Amino acid sequence: MVTENDLDKLRSLQEIIYEKIGLEKNILELPKLLGTQEELLNRLKKTFIEKNTDYERVKTEEADLKNRLFEAESTREKSEKNMDVVSTQREYEALDKEIKDASEREQQYRKELQQRERFLSDLDEQIRQQASLIEQQEKDLGERRKKIETEISDKQKQIDNLRKKENKLTENLDTEVVFKFERIIKNKMGIGIVAIKGNVCMGCHMILPVQFANEVRIGEEFIFCPYCSRILFYEESPEGEEEYFNTEDTGALSDLDEIEEDEEEDEDEEEEIINIDSEE
Repeated sequence: MVTENDLDKLRSLQEIIYEKIGLEKNILELPKLLGTQEELLNRLKKTFIEKNTDYERVKTEEADLKNRLFEAESTREKSEKNMDVVSTQREYEALDKEIKDASEREQQYRKELQQRERFLSDLDEQIRQQASLIEQQEKDLGERRKKIETEISDKQKQIDNLRKKENKLTENLDTEVVFKFERIIKNKMGIGIVAIKGNVCMGCHMILPVQFANEVRIGEEFIFCPYCSRILFYEESPEGEEEYFNTEDTGALSDLDEIEEDEEEDEDEEEEIINIDSEE
């Protein structure tokens, strides 16, 4: 027999389960708050790696240009020294051409070196700024992660306390009923037990058979609404039972037998009419 005490337990249990579900949801959602910040940090680190790669590449190019510049300078200086020992016009022209070519190469290499040096200077500044930003982001992320972990730990303690209260309330309740009840609360926005007035469920406002409503009123066991699945308890209607019952769209289970009997009588009458017509 379902007592008023059982219903009170369910009402209290409903509040506990709904609060517990909310806390569990928060625990799942909290780490997601770090997602945007972690994504930003990952992008910063990726850019940092790319800039360092560029820096190393340009450094290699710079070293190569310095070697070429040294070779061009050496060639020019050697040719200039050889000018002192030339004996023919052809040798002079050949050395003069070597000096000019080497000088042009020197100018080109110096120009390219200046470009690389400026680029390296800019990259170095960007890399230092990026490193500082990454360090700050990692610090902020660490602090926020620690704060979230603390918050999750606090919520978990609240859940553990609620479970203790839940276990105390469900000691003498059917485990299957409790399981269904918790699932209903998850699916029905925290409402797992509702009144039935007359023969209308106050959860989904569907009209139920009168016989079904009477079974809820008797309260021999927990009964679930066939439409919204909530546990039902009977509540007297202020309008009076006779006025509140709606029998236009539904009826007692016995009414179904009466409808079948009426249909059979109609069929017998139709057969008699057919037989009379055939005789005539």
